[in-house]
Amino acid sequence: MPTVREVMSTDCVTVTLQDNVYEIALKMKQHDVGFIPVVEGNKLIGVVTDRDLVVRGYAEKHSGSTAVKQVISEHLTTISPETDVQEAAKVMAQHQVRRLPVVEDGNLVGVIAIGDLAVRDKLEDEAGEALSRISEGRSTSSNK
Repeated sequence: MPTVREVMSTDCVTVTLQDNVYEIALKMKQHDVGFIPVVEGNKLIGVVTDRDLVVRGYAEKHSGSTAVKQVISEHLTTISPETDVQEAAKVMAQHQVRRLPVVEDGNLVGVIAIGDLAVRDKLEDEAGEALSRISEGRSTSSNK
């Protein structure tokens, strides 16, 4: 069974607490991503998603100069690079997330996305099931 280390992306776009909402949005646009880890040195301290920018940023009428601290998600689900990819798919489904920061000794070493799992022939079913659960969770949670 392949490990997370074998399929994760290591060329992660990151921001720091010194960045602001506008800079995050610009990086998301430039790199075509909707998820950016927030680091202090190499230490992972949170993430910002495109949804965080909308819900905690723009919907709260914060300006582009608003600090990262105002929109960051600090309660994270992370995974070890030595975890097998089948377990990673289960963790994604359980927490209804499409991406997981990969952390070793508190340091960000990569990001694994549900698409990284789908490219593995043996795991297409698990990734599809995880995506299905995530989609179901989103549709029901939006009706609350």
